[in-house]
Amino acid sequence: MFLSKFFTDSITQPKKQRPWGWISLHLILSLGFSLFYSILGLQRAFKTEYVAQDDAREYVFWMQQFIDPELFQHDLIADYFQSITPWGYATLYKLMANFGINPLLCSKILPVFLGLITTIYCFRLSLEIFTVPGSAFITTLLLNQSLWFQSDLVSATPRSFIYPLMLAFLYYLIRGDWRINCLIIILAGLFYPPLVFICIGILLIRLPDNYFWLFTILGLAFLVMLPYLFASSKFAPVVTGTQAWIMPELWTEGRHPFFDSNLARFWLIGQHSGILPPLMPPLIWMGLFFPLVRGKLEKLTVQVKILPQIIIVSLTLFFAAHALLLKLFFPTRYTVHTFRIVMAIAAGITLTVILDWLFQAYQQKRRLWQITLAVSLITFLLLYPNFSGRFPTTDYRQSTASALYKFLQQQPKDTLVATLSDEADNIPTFAQRPILVGREYALPFHLGYYSQIRQRIIDLLHAQYSQDLTPAKQLIQKYGVDFWLIESTSFQVDYLIIKPWLKSFQPGFNEAVNNLSQNKIPALATLTKHCSVLETENFILLKADCILEE
Repeated sequence: MFLSKFFTDSITQPKKQRPWGWISLHLILSLGFSLFYSILGLQRAFKTEYVAQDDAREYVFWMQQFIDPELFQHDLIADYFQSITPWGYATLYKLMANFGINPLLCSKILPVFLGLITTIYCFRLSLEIFTVPGSAFITTLLLNQSLWFQSDLVSATPRSFIYPLMLAFLYYLIRGDWRINCLIIILAGLFYPPLVFICIGILLIRLPDNYFWLFTILGLAFLVMLPYLFASSKFAPVVTGTQAWIMPELWTEGRHPFFDSNLARFWLIGQHSGILPPLMPPLIWMGLFFPLVRGKLEKLTVQVKILPQIIIVSLTLFFAAHALLLKLFFPTRYTVHTFRIVMAIAAGITLTVILDWLFQAYQQKRRLWQITLAVSLITFLLLYPNFSGRFPTTDYRQSTASALYKFLQQQPKDTLVATLSDEADNIPTFAQRPILVGREYALPFHLGYYSQIRQRIIDLLHAQYSQDLTPAKQLIQKYGVDFWLIESTSFQVDYLIIKPWLKSFQPGFNEAVNNLSQNKIPALATLTKHCSVLETENFILLKADCILEE
């Protein structure tokens, strides 16, 4: 029957070379599913005029300088994110901008191509490990589904490049193509530096006989990492482990939670610290049963040893990142992506074995439950994402504040907006104007940057909720604020309480909450009518010069 031939390809029979046309069918279908999932993502990306992926806002907003060099000049936030953006990643966006492709548009269409490249190398790598096209199809399908259950690929940020680069590296490593792997190491350093450590670790654990290429790659890895290290040093020093431990920003409810008083949660499922990745779809966990079927497969090649080697390197780097907190960035960066690849490959092989057993059992005894179970398993494999209720997971953020953006776009390009509203995260991307502070941009990793951001937030809290207008005037003069954005609920206690990340900024936060709790009217609240230049259903935009005149 066709299903048996397509998915299992008689895996227990002696090895034989399949016609390329048959393999091409599996690859074409794999690419088809990748493209289909990308189209689902694109539908959300272009749903309205003002849509941007959550993490992409951090990396993309300053790149609008590639279209208009006058944007974000001498802006602290733009300068910082430019400094931590890998050179190759920024260069790609600049190249696209030279062809007239806006960075925000580029961030939406880039995942389509990254997904297709990922699919091709995942399929080819799978065939190198297990020479069954049906298994390679299942593996790529599971990997693509897993990628679209998370926002890594769709973010179009540097981590989106992990999968095509990592899979290409593994494929050419198995094939022994050192020249191409030299290029991949360079690309890894230019697009996502932590990937270099993973690749080098795998190289070292395999101990290749060709020491010339090994030392060549090590040398290239060192050289390609230097520009990134020097660029980020502009905002040095990096937060140490001791400093991080006492920073509320890195604890539960902080801006970037890492530490957790619950040790089980910290070590197992912590977003940045846990060892267990939140892998979806459910069938990818069938990879855990791979050791049970491994010994019975004739078409399993010796290259399968790459899977435990990846796990060993990932775990080593995971614990090293914990020991050298923030020196190697967050520990999960070294496990969540590699585990996803290993689990997909292992699950693809395991599911192929199960399907082969069900099809063969049915051919021998013709029992209805056998073919029913096989068809049900295939149906679940193909259709689960469509009925999961949260697929694809894109984390696209949609805004309806079009009037605000259009007004700000008419202002001078160095116009600075101060606000505690979550809308601050969208203004640089959609209005192309700098902001004083914003949650999305308050990353507590480089003290040369974050100490300034922290002071800005404390100053803003004090100024916005003080009964005296003097702090507001001082803030405007100190930072050169042009507009002050207020929400209709800004002067209610709940407005602050529902923003737990602000609790890290003391004493400003507690002072503001206490004042509002005691029904003390902030001085700024009395100017919402007099100094307003724009009012919408949710926002009031105040002219800073008007505040200074009061």
